[in-house]
Amino acid sequence: MWFMEEVEFKKLHDPHLQSKMTTSSTNTDTHSCRVRVPGPIIVGAGPSGLVAAACLKNHGVPAMILERANCIASLWKFRTYDRLRLHLPKQFCQLPLMPFPVDFPTYPTKEQFICYLESYAKNFDLKPVFNATVVSAEFDGLWRVKTKITEYVSQWLIVATGENAAEVVPAFEGINEFNGPIVHTSAYKSGECFEHKSVLVVGCGNSGMEVCLDLCNYNAFPSLVVRDSLHVLPQEMFGIPTFGLSIWLLKWFPVRIVDQFLLFASRIMIGDTTHLGLNRPKLGPLELKNIYGKTPVLDIGTLAKIRSGDIKVYPKIKKLACNSVEFVDGRIQEFDAIVLATGYTSNVPTWLKETNLFSDKDGFPRKKFPEGWKGEQGLYVVGFSRRGLLGASIEATRVAEDIAPQWNSNE
Repeated sequence: MWFMEEVEFKKLHDPHLQSKMTTSSTNTDTHSCRVRVPGPIIVGAGPSGLVAAACLKNHGVPAMILERANCIASLWKFRTYDRLRLHLPKQFCQLPLMPFPVDFPTYPTKEQFICYLESYAKNFDLKPVFNATVVSAEFDGLWRVKTKITEYVSQWLIVATGENAAEVVPAFEGINEFNGPIVHTSAYKSGECFEHKSVLVVGCGNSGMEVCLDLCNYNAFPSLVVRDSLHVLPQEMFGIPTFGLSIWLLKWFPVRIVDQFLLFASRIMIGDTTHLGLNRPKLGPLELKNIYGKTPVLDIGTLAKIRSGDIKVYPKIKKLACNSVEFVDGRIQEFDAIVLATGYTSNVPTWLKETNLFSDKDGFPRKKFPEGWKGEQGLYVVGFSRRGLLGASIEATRVAEDIAPQWNSNE
């Protein structure tokens, strides 16, 4: 039998109430209390959750943020490598209502971005409920969001857990036979512990490319698995950030024309990548991004290391053995360690009960950007557009504008 206790949202940060909630949960396996939340419930205190709460607050709508970790932006703090910088210029990564400090560089470091997010949360007085892992959320007239000890009830639910909630680990044949360490990039910090080691990096996105470069800087011997075709573009073209240039060109020309320009300029600046083992897709970089969400790689020096032979390129893996890897082209090579730059995926299907908004297959909205931000029965989405922080900011703005009139009509 549940211990039913209705509490006001404004009291949730009362330490006496928190103590009471914690104590009452020790003698039961069911939820110790039920909390009625006047405003929306936001799941996730990463950039998407923070920007959703800030935009709502700007419209006078209070929100509660539930976060499974013990801090905001836990992915950035605990699951990113040391040398990470934003790959896009800061003006395309800043959140609404509060720009980056003017003294930040064009591409802020990991530490600078975390500092910015902490300042953002403080500026809008956002106080997530930490260590609150959501185990289920379902609608029965209201949204009932359950953690291990508490059930939160609201008219609105905003899913902001993001595209990077769970690591993707491929099931290679023989993966349990490999003697060396196999680590996902979420556990990779720097190449310092791999000095003079032969390391295979699986995955050729921006993270895989940058990890290879980092390994080179620590005198390791990296190799890169390129499983699919990909676009590699210079990070800047003619002294202008490539992303910013693309956005400007799209104001005047259709996507395919801009793609032709980007590929032509890339050919001049970085040459043909095919002979390096990096085959380009048939679709252009922007069209590919729009249709499939596949982000082009912005080169920050990795191509030069591939050309010099400091980074070797291999095709798909066929199988692993005790100290070697066999590739689909028949080559067999020994490695000391493997780094999986195989990305992340959504974890929404594990806790959000059946809805028409999310796909059970990949945990992303069924409708593509810019239509996937709103579901039925007060369900919203921020941070699943495959368009980074800019996409999350656009979605958060729309969510706040949609909820605000409903909130005002209820008062």
